Amino acid sequence: MLKSMYSGISGMKANQTKMDVVGNNVANVGTTAFKKSSTRFTDALNQTIIYASAPSGGIGGVNPGQVGIGTKVSGIFKSMLQGSIQPTGRPTDLAMDGDGLFVIDMNGVEAYTRDGSFSLDSNGDLVTSGGYRVKDTAGANINIPDKAPNPDGVDKKVISFNISKEGQVSYVLDDGTRSDGQMLQVAVFKNPEGLEALSGNLYGQTANSGNKIAGAKYGMINQGAIEMSNVDLSEEFTEMMITTRAFQAASKVITTSDELLQEIINLKR
Repeated sequence: MLKSMYSGISGMKANQTKMDVVGNNVANVGTTAFKKSSTRFTDALNQTIIYASAPSGGIGGVNPGQVGIGTKVSGIFKSMLQGSIQPTGRPTDLAMDGDGLFVIDMNGVEAYTRDGSFSLDSNGDLVTSGGYRVKDTAGANINIPDKAPNPDGVDKKVISFNISKEGQVSYVLDDGTRSDGQMLQVAVFKNPEGLEALSGNLYGQTANSGNKIAGAKYGMINQGAIEMSNVDLSEEFTEMMITTRAFQAASKVITTSDELLQEIINLKR
């Protein structure tokens, strides 16, 4: 069997994976805080036909002669570049401008997200679209109470709340005074690209993301805004065309190799 057939098959498989990644990027162009991925290839096995030799006497050296046997996917990399900030006017919407991820309690497991399209449940807890609770710096649920103490220690009705750029929650009380509440917890990782996507715009820690950096500086939190996807459709459409042509070329290698095999079989006739 011709090696070129296996090279063609590997090219088709690798470009099929790349098309899957491009398709997912395009599908999530409108997903809040979505981070696009890109595919990288590397050459696969190489068979040495001519071995290298050093110069000796009156004879010069010989370079190695190798025949490659295809390609393979070397990695799928996630771009954590920030998307544009879109104002919404909703007080529960938060956008992270700079490094950092919001910390989420996902059924007892700590998860992380850049998607700040939060809302309040019937208990006053700040939750994600999937119902997972947002955590404060002490590990408790961020909660907007019905009442909070004013500067005199007296409980007053909470009529609205604000979240500072540092993540400090404060309440506006019905007597016009303000009261400080909890502090949002923000996680920063040395290698955020190493986080594992868990679906639902959530990420989980992995061995290569490392642990959260204690006391790390993070970006500013913008209340009443969300982060948009960082997918660039013009780039994705260009990658789609290149991937399509590469897939077609790899399939042509297979059909051409088949024609050569047919010629060899015809020698018997």
